[in-house]
Amino acid sequence: MDELKLFALDDEDLAVISTHLQDAVVKVGDMGFVPKSQRFALLLNRFDWDQKADGGTFVRRRSGLHFERVRNVKVRGFDLKAQEQVLNLLAITFLPTEEPSGLLQLTFSGGAEIRLEVECIEAGMSDLGPAWGCPHKPEHRDSVA
Repeated sequence: MDELKLFALDDEDLAVISTHLQDAVVKVGDMGFVPKSQRFALLLNRFDWDQKADGGTFVRRRSGLHFERVRNVKVRGFDLKAQEQVLNLLAITFLPTEEPSGLLQLTFSGGAEIRLEVECIEAGMSDLGPAWGCPHKPEHRDSVA
C-alpha cells in the first residue's frame, strides 16, 4: 500500500483517520501543543492493518497527525513529564458542543485520554517514511457485558 495522506474536516473524515490509526503507539514526548499556532501534533507508529511485509510479518509506519484550531488541551490518565511513556491509541472521536465547535477526544488503552477543545474539525494525517516489519498483530480482549 502506498503512503497515506488523509485530511478531516468533518466527523466522517475523522472516523477514517481514526480507523487507520487504531493501535498506533506514541511516546508522550512525541506530542505537543503550540497555543500561539492553535496546533496539536504528534508522531506515531501506526499499525498498517492493510499490509504485510516480505516474509508475512506485520507492518508499522511512522506517521504524523495534527489538529488545527485547537483552543485548549486536557490530558487524563498519564503524566506529561513521562516523556518515554508509550500510549496505545484506540480511537479518535468528536463530541460537538456549539457546532462547529466541539471536543476531539483521543482515547488510549488503560484509560488515558487527550481532549482537544476545537473551533472546528481540521485534522491531517500523513505517513512519513518507509514501513518496517513487526512480529505481532495488536489484539483486543472481547469486552464482557
